[in-house]
Amino acid sequence: MLRRRLDIPLNRDGSVRFLPWIIALMVYLAGLALSGTLVLQAALDHWNRSLTGTLTVQVPPAEAGAPDPLPAVLALLRGTPGVVSAEPLTRAATAKLIEPWLGSALTPEELALPRLVDLRIDPAAPPDLAALRTRLAAAAPGAALDDHRLWLDRLAALVMSIEATALAIVALIGGAAVLTVVFTTRAGLAVHHAVIEVLHLIGARDGYIAAQFQRQALELGLRGGLVGLLLTVLTLVGIGHAGAATALFGEDVRLLPSLRLALWQWPLLAALPLAAAVIAMLTARFTVLRALKRMP
Repeated sequence: MLRRRLDIPLNRDGSVRFLPWIIALMVYLAGLALSGTLVLQAALDHWNRSLTGTLTVQVPPAEAGAPDPLPAVLALLRGTPGVVSAEPLTRAATAKLIEPWLGSALTPEELALPRLVDLRIDPAAPPDLAALRTRLAAAAPGAALDDHRLWLDRLAALVMSIEATALAIVALIGGAAVLTVVFTTRAGLAVHHAVIEVLHLIGARDGYIAAQFQRQALELGLRGGLVGLLLTVLTLVGIGHAGAATALFGEDVRLLPSLRLALWQWPLLAALPLAAAVIAMLTARFTVLRALKRMP
């Protein structure tokens, strides 16, 4: 289809010179927005799976001369219906948690940090958290029950807002691409008006003339889309290498995010050039057919 001879010399038209580059830029921006959306959604799903059925209990350190409240808290938690397990974190594990921020010079005992209890509950039959908080406060004043679902719901709302913004950006980019193709096609119609009139005189139908423009739009859209896809992949690889280079404390803290797509997400990204080409082709066809209907 792309190699067939065009009766209208569209390749000599300077109005389409910058169309592939404009489409490349739009595919590049759409690819970055789509990649960010996919990465955020995958991260949210991972956090959701990891924290399902998991709670944390903070037990304040015992005051001088007072008994350690941790055994009473553990007995209370393990005797609560719906609690699968309640295991306290060791001092070494707590020290490892604070090491990235405070270093290893100070110990949890010196900082008087609360003891953490990893609480696993049955998602099918969870305990009454409000009642459990009341019983914990009575067993160990100052004990706190942290429900990760609270901040995870807030994080999910933030991710959904970012995704909606990214999709809106992609929609705006698509609209700009359509307007660009419309402008370019109309310019081509004006430049080749005389040739189109001759084709009409010799019996060429509107669909045949529109096919001339749509083939060119498809070709230019594919060229620009592939360039934009290549730039998107190079950018993602560059951000990934930069994120690895700025990793602190092993892989725990990164100054830059690591945009890693799953294997099934790459076909979605690779479909952007084809989508851009199809949009350009259909836009060119409808623009030409509408313009030809108005011609005498």
